[in-house]
Amino acid sequence: MSKNDILVDVRGLKKHFTKGTDVWGRAKDVLKAVDGVSFQIRRGETFGLVGESGSGKSTVGRCLIRLYDYTAGEVLFDGQDLSKLGDKQLKPYRRRIQTIFQDPYSSLNPGMTVLDLIGEPMNVHGVYKGDAERKETVGALLEKVGLKREHMYRYPHEFSGGQRQRISIARALSVRPEFVVCDEPISALDVSVQAQVINMLEDLQAEFGLTYLFIAHDLSMVRHISDRIGVMYGGRLVEVADSDELYENPLHPYTKALLSSIPIPDPKTARASSPLVYDPRSAAAAADDELREVSPGHYVAGH
Repeated sequence: MSKNDILVDVRGLKKHFTKGTDVWGRAKDVLKAVDGVSFQIRRGETFGLVGESGSGKSTVGRCLIRLYDYTAGEVLFDGQDLSKLGDKQLKPYRRRIQTIFQDPYSSLNPGMTVLDLIGEPMNVHGVYKGDAERKETVGALLEKVGLKREHMYRYPHEFSGGQRQRISIARALSVRPEFVVCDEPISALDVSVQAQVINMLEDLQAEFGLTYLFIAHDLSMVRHISDRIGVMYGGRLVEVADSDELYENPLHPYTKALLSSIPIPDPKTARASSPLVYDPRSAAAAADDELREVSPGHYVAGH
């Protein structure tokens, strides 16, 4: 992988939260939400980041977009360490990096029309000239995400959850980004809608040359969109591999436990074996190990 192929390079990322202080103002307890995570994302690929609630996967995403200032480490975007930039210097990078949040009900301002919701970031970053161009761009984006142009005059409460998420996606694309952090974008949607949104994200990626970080806890859905997948547990990466390799040859016990818990949609089909149970105490030492390459492109902690 050449340097020119890498768009996002995360090196030793740490994000610690303090829980209370003593009488001298020192932290009583420290929550290590992210504790030494490193990975790279190539241009045009989708890197899936999976794990259960509390694994630190969403915290990684929020550090990447600088919603959180990180405790240690580096996040390089196109070779630039974002941690060293002030608000003014960050502005052009905020246009190039966008986010699709999990909850389409709280991520959209209920007092704004769809035209204003999608058009506001375009105005902030100056990517259109005049109201006519903005309206035309908003209409075209709505059609790209499977909605109608006349929907731009409506408010968020007039749409279903799936439609609101489509509006959020159009909003993220409105400033012509290169990299999109998809923070569990389908977990709040009906199962019938999830596959539609995944397929749409893939189509948009191909059309606009986007790079995705796709954060999720649903391993069955992540496989369909991701080129490579990283599995997180306890604030650390425990396994990274190409999508097919991870599913066909999981090596870390936590990865095996996650895969064994994927529901089988046909009630008439019996499981080949019972779901595995991952005991974190039995693998505590392995969780502290660095990732090691056990085969080309396949990295595992504790091996």
